[in-house]
Amino acid sequence: MEWFTADSYWLSRLVFQRVLAAVYLVAFLGAALQFRALIGARGMLPVPRFVAAVPFRRAPSVFHFHYSDRFFALWAWTGCAVAVALLAGVDGLLPLWGAMLLWLVPWALYLSIVNVGQTWYGFGWESLLLEVGFLAVFLAGDDVGPPVLVLFLLRWVLFRVEFGAGLIKMRGDPCWRSLTCLYFHHETQPLPGPLSWFFHRLPRRLHRVEAAANHVTQLAVPFLLFTPQPVATGAALLMAATQLWLVLSGNFSWLNWLTIALALSAVDCHRLLGDAAAPPAALGAPPLWYEVLVIAVTAGLLALSCRPARNLFSRRQVMNHSFDPLHLVNAYGAFGSVSRVRHEVVIEGTSDTDPRPDAEWREYEFKGKPGDVRRWPRQFAPYHLRLDWMMWFAGLSPAYARSWFGPLVERLLAGDRDTLRLLRRCPFPDQPPRYVRARLYRYRCTTWRELRATGACWERRYVREFFPPTRLDTNPSPDV
Repeated sequence: MEWFTADSYWLSRLVFQRVLAAVYLVAFLGAALQFRALIGARGMLPVPRFVAAVPFRRAPSVFHFHYSDRFFALWAWTGCAVAVALLAGVDGLLPLWGAMLLWLVPWALYLSIVNVGQTWYGFGWESLLLEVGFLAVFLAGDDVGPPVLVLFLLRWVLFRVEFGAGLIKMRGDPCWRSLTCLYFHHETQPLPGPLSWFFHRLPRRLHRVEAAANHVTQLAVPFLLFTPQPVATGAALLMAATQLWLVLSGNFSWLNWLTIALALSAVDCHRLLGDAAAPPAALGAPPLWYEVLVIAVTAGLLALSCRPARNLFSRRQVMNHSFDPLHLVNAYGAFGSVSRVRHEVVIEGTSDTDPRPDAEWREYEFKGKPGDVRRWPRQFAPYHLRLDWMMWFAGLSPAYARSWFGPLVERLLAGDRDTLRLLRRCPFPDQPPRYVRARLYRYRCTTWRELRATGACWERRYVREFFPPTRLDTNPSPDV
């Protein structure tokens, strides 16, 4: 079938695959380095306890059959090795069926991790990686052009990511409709980046322009993905440019980079670059079995797409939701509401025998979340600091922290090395503290004048106690 492949998208596919392989590498690396404290056998939310309570059919994972920290580490590092191979282009050296199997491996490996990751893996970009990673299996090898149907499905994912995010904003916080949400967002977003302070201090009229441009990009431009070229290429490049703006303004894990990869898959590089985008050799005709498989998979995914499609137009639209345990087709969205005030949970410990307010309390410092008011935010994305992100949610409401905050405090009191590795600085290098407490502070970005006078990018004020002084023989819960 001559219509089956689109040879002019050969370079677009190649770029998409390499970006996806890099995201896989970051995801598996984060899993390997962080899992012991979060979901390990002695972690805050252990995998063995989860698989004992949740059946395989609800959360398919290899860890239902066997779990040990050593086995999980091997699983995650294997994912890193496969991602490196894909990044190096090993799939291009294999026959079509071999390339497909190689791309299937990281998807299956990461599915097993996400499905036992619980709260720590409850982010929309986990499902996005799995949905996009599954489609990448059917993009074929270097000797066959990318299938038109798979390219269409990638645009369908990009449409849902952008349009879903736009709709959730318009249905959610009124500040999106009044174009005022960005008066607050750069200051109150989960993990600010090194430029977030400057974005927050832009004139308010520019914040309104940002919000209006966001609505155009998310509510109007996605429909242009399904128009003829070069309009679709222009729409995709505009989306990619918007995502780069978000990369500069904050730390959103690999969400922006995956969205950029999706956008680049819709770019007709041959039309844009001419012969410079041509494949190094003539592309062959796809085998019949491959055509039948791609058509069948496309039909199945379109059938599964009915629920997320209905969700887009539902008054009760949900975001970042998976409709099947394999995360094949999902709902996306972000920042349906924007916090006006930034609350941060600050964890402190003391070696004093009496945990009085005037005891010597010393703060634990996290890698990404604000703490020391003089410490400028760092760039971590696309790497995902899972504990730091959940600490932001804890600042929004203690309800988000009920399942894991008590275990976190226990591990700090025990001086657990795996937990301390997730932090930037432990104020008790020699022995654990006697007591740990947590207090809630209101943070705000300083003004230009305050920054010059004090060197501090944040100003904070005490709000209330979040977690009372605790020893290992007590087990309180965060205040509600």
